[in-house]
Amino acid sequence: MDENYISGVKISKPLPEESYLNSLPAVRNLIRQGGLSFEKRVTFLVGENGTGKSTLLEAIAVAAGFNPEGGTRNFTFSTRATHSELYRHLTVARRAHPKDGFFLRAESFYNLASNIDEMDSEPSFGPPVIDSYGGRSLHTQSHGESFLALIENRFGGNGLYLLDEPEAALSPSRLMTLLVRIHDLVQKHSQFIIATHSPILMAYPSAVVYELTEDGIRQVDYRETEHYQLTRRFLENPERMLRYLLEE
Repeated sequence: MDENYISGVKISKPLPEESYLNSLPAVRNLIRQGGLSFEKRVTFLVGENGTGKSTLLEAIAVAAGFNPEGGTRNFTFSTRATHSELYRHLTVARRAHPKDGFFLRAESFYNLASNIDEMDSEPSFGPPVIDSYGGRSLHTQSHGESFLALIENRFGGNGLYLLDEPEAALSPSRLMTLLVRIHDLVQKHSQFIIATHSPILMAYPSAVVYELTEDGIRQVDYRETEHYQLTRRFLENPERMLRYLLEE
């Protein structure tokens, strides 16, 4: 892959004045800054809760043809239509078409696992769907094990992979396993856009880290992020940090 599958996004149609999306920093600043580019194989969206990074990632995924609750472009299940209308106002600049792809969102992963089991409970002339996910129901594994089973078995390369807070189910050592898998897939011509709070993931070499704040969206070194700085200060002197946090 000489070029990324998605090279950028911008809001091309005005949002309704009454839309709550106008209050999200990610949306306001995307409009003000004219869009966002994805020039590296791995891009991270980071920021405090409520800045809109997951909403933005969801809109990119839906605009790119993925199911709002996660999965491949072939997944159509819906347990509750809670996704925003942002995707309707978003233009996704594409340079190539991936052969593979997946939208992984932590908050609806249970629903995705249930849908796979439901599909395999119906008569079919082909192999079970779960075979593409390691051959074992994702519900029979721990949350972290099922995440890794998905990433290690279903992600095949030449793909566009959008991950929303994948660290939610993973221990530090498993996050490092995920880093290795991301690198393997990048070598197989894949692109990742990841919304995360994890300083471990943000350390991926040559990745672009976009920090979303009230004031704007800016590219930063991961060591500049609040996530990295707070984690480092805590680990270097937890006693001091706890005294500061817990003093009455």
